[in-house]
Amino acid sequence: MDKFGYMKEYGFEQLCFFHDGSTGLKAITCIHNTVLGPSLGGTRFWNYSDEEEAVEDVLRLARGMTYKSALAGLALGGGKSVIIGDPKELRRDPIKREAFWRAFGRYIEGLSGRYITAEDVGTSTQDMVFVNMETNNVVGLPGRSGDPSPFTALGVYKSMQACCKHIYGDISLKGKTVAIQGVGNVGYYLCKHLHDEGANIIVSDVSDERLQKCVEDFGVTVVGINDIYSVDCDIYAPCALGATVNDDTIPVLKCKIICGGANNQLKNPTVHGLALQQRGICYAPDYLANAGGVINVSYELAEGGYNHEAALRDIEYIYRRMRDILRISDETGQLTFQTADAMAEGRLKAVKDIKSILTRR
Repeated sequence: MDKFGYMKEYGFEQLCFFHDGSTGLKAITCIHNTVLGPSLGGTRFWNYSDEEEAVEDVLRLARGMTYKSALAGLALGGGKSVIIGDPKELRRDPIKREAFWRAFGRYIEGLSGRYITAEDVGTSTQDMVFVNMETNNVVGLPGRSGDPSPFTALGVYKSMQACCKHIYGDISLKGKTVAIQGVGNVGYYLCKHLHDEGANIIVSDVSDERLQKCVEDFGVTVVGINDIYSVDCDIYAPCALGATVNDDTIPVLKCKIICGGANNQLKNPTVHGLALQQRGICYAPDYLANAGGVINVSYELAEGGYNHEAALRDIEYIYRRMRDILRISDETGQLTFQTADAMAEGRLKAVKDIKSILTRR
């Protein structure tokens, strides 16, 4: 990848590498856009195959966070961090764990408030507590907004209701069959919402422990990790890693709706978004569907401190925005992600133009 060329084409501001020899920390932070405010995005801890894979991931995720915050109406930009390694190994050594995350906190502090972090795949709220010992540029802390996963799941659930209203004429998920790929924190809480409404739930996951918990708590049906794509269902919900909607999976999908919590669900947005449209499958743009978590943690930054009721109110708004996107896409013939992108880019341009006018004065 020509990194500078890619950054120029998609408007990236900054790509930073950090290494701490004493703890073995290898981190990469990407700040995509700060027009609306400081960049915010979680820290993903993953055993990447190489540095190139990690860079591609952080670039893609940071850009997605810009669009997510813009579409959600937040005064925040988009950023992301990735750490290369195995989080399970770190958790076995509590002393090293604290030193590791405090080193990361010092690194974040050095970015002078341009980037605010939070937990993500492979990290936890306790990890963020250690980060907070070295910097205030961290959200999703215990005693404040806490774990963002339940709020992400709520936003996905509201998006499913919007899709059902669009396709079936009724928001109800009762009796609908939902296939969830990945029942980590977000997938688990999504199961709870669906179970409470009376949906039929099919799940897959790499963890037998997580699957068993969902079976015990919600009576879900379990299928193999490669079988989840082809099950008969109304909704396919990707809630693990991205790019599961691709050349291999689209031909076997038997759903009417794709709506989940994973980032970057379409491996190639234009190609695969068009393929879904041609098959009559409604795609809920992922960075709106999964915006509940960032909406919730953003209230830690609000004047007066965290406001749980206000966060829930704004997450409820995801339903209306998703309905708008689906309606406009139908009216214009645009792919749903193109409609969402246009909305986000319109807000970014409007605010950038205002700032340019004020600067010239």
